[in-house]
Amino acid sequence: MKEIFIKTEYIKLGQFVKFINLISNGSDIKSFLHQNTIQVNGEIENRRGRKLFNGDQVKILGLTYLIKNN
Repeated sequence: MKEIFIKTEYIKLGQFVKFINLISNGSDIKSFLHQNTIQVNGEIENRRGRKLFNGDQVKILGLTYLIKNN
């Protein structure tokens, strides 16, 4: 599990995917979500605006990330 530190209260899923360099443009998130399964806290998520808070676990492409506030 990889810890990802954010400085704000939350980060949106679309911003998060860009932050971890899985997409280069924010406009690519729609197609990325259609082509890949993303789980947030064990549930499949396809909303790019889903807010991720401290302690949330995100699983993408077989890797799990833990959101932590800085």
